[in-house]
Amino acid sequence: MADEGRKVGEVAEATGLTVRTLHHYDEIGLLVASGRTPSGHRLYAPADIERLYRICLLRRLGLPLDEIGSVLDDPGWDTRSALVRHRLELERRMAAEARLRTHLVRIESLDGDDGGPPTEDLLRVLEEMTMLDTAVQRRIGILVYEDLEAIHDHLVGVYGLGPAVISRDDDGRPIHVEVQAGDGVLWLHPAHPDMGYSSPRTAGTCTAMTAVMVDDCDAHFRHASEHGADVRYEPVDQPYGYREWSSLDPEGGFWSFMQPLG
Repeated sequence: MADEGRKVGEVAEATGLTVRTLHHYDEIGLLVASGRTPSGHRLYAPADIERLYRICLLRRLGLPLDEIGSVLDDPGWDTRSALVRHRLELERRMAAEARLRTHLVRIESLDGDDGGPPTEDLLRVLEEMTMLDTAVQRRIGILVYEDLEAIHDHLVGVYGLGPAVISRDDDGRPIHVEVQAGDGVLWLHPAHPDMGYSSPRTAGTCTAMTAVMVDDCDAHFRHASEHGADVRYEPVDQPYGYREWSSLDPEGGFWSFMQPLG
């Protein structure tokens, strides 16, 4: 039946939407099922399911139903780009929620004199709650390299980052790489010296550092060392409250891996 289309009850069960909602979308012309069974029941084709995803995504963005139809019919709409934007927004919220949860757990562990949390901590919680709805949605670190394939393999295999998404051109060459680094994402960008984008190797120096939080600094150091990391200094307790070690990647990018002390 899935090849012929999905009945309204199947779509409702799979998506969590109600049959009433799907009927309403059909009645107002927002999502009209492409087919019908011999007995007259709606059958939703793959294209209908894709349209339903777009409707739900636009609803999450706050668009009213009477405006969604015109947006859906825009020939410039690209579902793949929408999926990427949706994922990035989800990752932003997950990162913000993870930071908020970490702070709440820390506050719960404090022994206040009157049993209440310190005012400064509550203000920090309020700030992080606000960040969940801020207009500035997220930050992305963009690193420039000459050989994206080799750097990708190093970051994943030696430093343990990932999973990674690699976009390639028609000749199979990587032109964009996204690497997961804990609660954030790093983009690897190809070098374009004529545009001012040079890797540390080409520039002959490194003017920035990428810092990544890890669960166990020493265990991470041992893994990376065993896999050929170019160690600059071994794990050490720093006066600013972190234990960290550092390394240069194959093109001279400086990396620091750390965990909070205490």
